[in-house]
Amino acid sequence: MIEQTTYLELSEEGDGAHKFYEVVQAGTQVTISYGRIGDRGQVKVSSFATEEKATTAAAKKVAEKVRKGYAPAVRGVRTRRSVTRRAVVSHSSTASQAPVLWRFNTGDAAFGIYIDDQRCWVGNQAGDVYTLTHDGSVTSRFRLPDGVKCLVGDDFWIYAGADDGKVYDLSGKVPRVAYEIAEDVDIYWLDIRDGVLGVSDAGGRVTVIDHEDEFQWERKGSGMSGWMVRCDDKSVYHGHSEAVSRFETSNGEQTWRTPLRGQVLFGWQESDDVYAGCSDNKIYRLAKADGKVTATYKTNGMVFSCATAPGGRYVFAGDNHSSIYCFDEAGTRLWKLATGCGSALSMQFLDDRLYIVTTGGALACIDASEAAILAAQQGDVPVPVDVKAAATLETVEPTTTLATTAQAGDGVVVECIREGSGLRVRVVSPGYESSWNVQFPKDIREAGARYVIDGVRTSGRGGFYRAYGDIRRLI
Repeated sequence: MIEQTTYLELSEEGDGAHKFYEVVQAGTQVTISYGRIGDRGQVKVSSFATEEKATTAAAKKVAEKVRKGYAPAVRGVRTRRSVTRRAVVSHSSTASQAPVLWRFNTGDAAFGIYIDDQRCWVGNQAGDVYTLTHDGSVTSRFRLPDGVKCLVGDDFWIYAGADDGKVYDLSGKVPRVAYEIAEDVDIYWLDIRDGVLGVSDAGGRVTVIDHEDEFQWERKGSGMSGWMVRCDDKSVYHGHSEAVSRFETSNGEQTWRTPLRGQVLFGWQESDDVYAGCSDNKIYRLAKADGKVTATYKTNGMVFSCATAPGGRYVFAGDNHSSIYCFDEAGTRLWKLATGCGSALSMQFLDDRLYIVTTGGALACIDASEAAILAAQQGDVPVPVDVKAAATLETVEPTTTLATTAQAGDGVVVECIREGSGLRVRVVSPGYESSWNVQFPKDIREAGARYVIDGVRTSGRGGFYRAYGDIRRLI
């Protein structure tokens, strides 16, 4: 059998794309490989009824990539480009020590943090994701194939955006690939609302992808280094080196653009406002309705991260000198203290506690109550507990292997079907809308297969279901 191979590359200057795409046709089978140049990449194999149909499909794939700028190349001539990292220089703080209750050293610089009512999540650049209780006990560890850029929560689901260009769903027992976006964007930051993914990247672009991992729209800002993207029910807020903009989620229409003096290094949102932490030592509060700056919060260094108490009652900041700040809603500084464990690259406030992840790789829990802060300003701080993970703690890695079952029990049965060139998942258990698709991990879909999952939830805007919990193959 004669194989027909077409190898293409797209490599742009600076922080642009650096990707390959290979199509191999052998009889009725077409194998597509793609990813970052120098990596093994992802592999997808498709079979067709006839050799002629396989040839047509292969030619179509090649033509699509050529239209996007890919060109014939020789594998191995170009080498792997290093993954984009934020250039971070952290200095020691001269402020009084913050009242750190406990801290956990993850082993590498940490950008990812998510705090909910039950757990604290932290992800670092080594690809480790840990969960801890609010009193600092380590409860689980996931290991992803590449560094974690950020952690976000969307209702029940927890997602990790990684340097391998994938977004992993961490809500079940095993990490599953929810979105594969390496072909189009180099993740700097991401946010997800009701299954719709917003991604900002090194080139200053913002891209929106739907719950089926299908491209919706992309917009290129005037600046670079998009470290801010925040999504709500109707809009996407994007910040880069020059401005913050609002786009409509449905069609990508830009409704306002607000230039800022500093480069945006972090973003936060409340129901009516977005907050942009910038390199000019300020946080800007912008009204979602029209983009007007309604307050500023002045620090003594570049703002690496920011967060708010509910409703924006307090505004917190972390700068590049390992200091953290608290302001009232109007912008008056209430206090400044030292972290003692590096500059805060991300943060979140919950129940009078400020949680930060740092350049030093720490997840730290800080008592931000009025009494604790007053005591800290007078030099009275607790001795922080240095949390350790148990040596027996299991490390769970992504896998496409599924447990099997012959009985559905109390679970929901779904089926994977081929629809055009894609694979869709639909509920077959009674009592559900059979025409709705199910948001379901991409890398375990197999046409004709049935699965048992713990449950499905209707999306907030309706029209599709979202799978949650454990997934087993029904045999």
